Amino acid sequence: MAEIINMPRLSDTMEEGTVATWLKKVGDKVEEGDILAEIETDKATMEFESFHQGTLLHIGVQEGETTKVDELLAIIGEEGEDISDLISNSKTLASNSKEDKTSDQSKEDEKSKDDKVAQSEDEASHNDSNNTTELPEGVTVVTMPRLSDTMEEGTVATWLKKVGDQVSEGDILAEIETDKATMEFESFQAGTLLHVGLEEGESAKVDALLAIIGPEGTDVSAIAKNFKAEGASTKSETTGADTASKTKENAPQEAPKQTSATSGSGSSSSSTSSSDSSRIFISPLAKKMADEKGINIQQVKGSGENGRIIKRDIENFTPAASASVGKFVPTGQEDFDEVKHSQMRKVIAKRLAESKFTAPHYYLNVEFNMEHAIAFREQYNSLPDTKISYNDMIVKACALALKKHPQVNSQWFDDKMQLNNHVHIGVAVAVPDGLVVPVVKFANEQSLTQIGAAVKDFAVKARNKKLTPQEMEGSTFTISNLGMFGIESFTSIINQPNSAILSVGAIIEKPVVKNGQIVVGHTMKLTMACDHRTVDGATGSEFLLTLKGYIENPVTMLV
Repeated sequence: MAEIINMPRLSDTMEEGTVATWLKKVGDKVEEGDILAEIETDKATMEFESFHQGTLLHIGVQEGETTKVDELLAIIGEEGEDISDLISNSKTLASNSKEDKTSDQSKEDEKSKDDKVAQSEDEASHNDSNNTTELPEGVTVVTMPRLSDTMEEGTVATWLKKVGDQVSEGDILAEIETDKATMEFESFQAGTLLHVGLEEGESAKVDALLAIIGPEGTDVSAIAKNFKAEGASTKSETTGADTASKTKENAPQEAPKQTSATSGSGSSSSSTSSSDSSRIFISPLAKKMADEKGINIQQVKGSGENGRIIKRDIENFTPAASASVGKFVPTGQEDFDEVKHSQMRKVIAKRLAESKFTAPHYYLNVEFNMEHAIAFREQYNSLPDTKISYNDMIVKACALALKKHPQVNSQWFDDKMQLNNHVHIGVAVAVPDGLVVPVVKFANEQSLTQIGAAVKDFAVKARNKKLTPQEMEGSTFTISNLGMFGIESFTSIINQPNSAILSVGAIIEKPVVKNGQIVVGHTMKLTMACDHRTVDGATGSEFLLTLKGYIENPVTMLV
């Protein structure tokens, strides 16, 4: 599915951007971490990094051209994909926006004369009331940047400067984390870091006070105390007007060097300061991955532009020597390590809590005889170039059973219940930061081998953090399998808005009764968590009975 990339807003004052250079052309393949273009504002020229992979299908702004924030910049999708509707809709929206702005401008012109009179009358008293927060010469207030149109708050992952440190143009002040990426925050202002508004690990809304930079020894306590996030825009404009003549010859205003698109695909890249030739070129995403994997970036060779380290370099890095040893702790000494929550972990926690405490869960437990399933899999895998897992068989069986029980294949919304006639099965995959759920689309229409190939591909992508948002959207039912870890039975939390999730345990060899005799058999326990708002006990039981028929007699899945 094609992704629309809009002109990002690189700072709170930015209204338009100019494409300085396209580093990709229409038809080129784009990988995550590739630089699409260099975008120029009145403050800086910044690299625009892609968090999507696919083919560059359309360029909306040519080199040297300028466009407003949030207008069409590019489209990335599958090769040959029809994007004519997307381009047409984008032009319509842009046209409507211009008409609205023209109308708004006329109204503003009518108000202008009255506003100027009122402004002159209020100016004196306004200036007197703001004396306590007036910015001293050379001081810049740095606020939490909006890194995407959907971003509401950011977390300071790491401060790379502390209060009292000298800051040069190009220095990285901090790493800012959102639910989409961790991005470096680069200073375009020289001076001393006078105040830090957020400590590491703390979060704040966009436009909240992040830091203050200015001449050493300047008292900024009143500025920090009286700063209001809702007034950040006004303060920024005042700062620009009051200090432009004072500081523009000495140092440009503070601006974050990170990019973002409406679709959340933007990120900044690291670049070196002219005064620091030893600094390593590395994208924020690559740096975050290196930190998570404990990779020394000094040992990594970059394959990006100008030797820049990008995501694939970290994924493909093999250390010369490594040892997996635990941390040494002396006998009798208490010790612990603190691991700050990633935004991904925070989002997962929030969604699971919402599901657990809003959906009335109940659980149905069953145990299936797996003798025929074991024999079927052995025969199926004897075919050339064929290999399926028990999980693949369960996905297929669930898909067929869901077609017969649309109530279980339903979704709950505040004002309606949606009975899905298509079957998209989410398959939970564990990653270091939690669980991701890629989706096997139209699973009932796919063969066992097709399902197996899709699930394996998703697992590899999940481990390498290459899953796209589109591959994790649209599930109508979810399966979580811990059988490979020897877990016999467990319960799961429903992946809302789905109505149910199936927990699959290990196949266990145990005594069973067959024809009145105790023999050795193989069984598997499954537990289905159901949302009682949509799936009654009888409905869930009927579904599991149908599922039992397919799993205990898997040849019926081929009919």
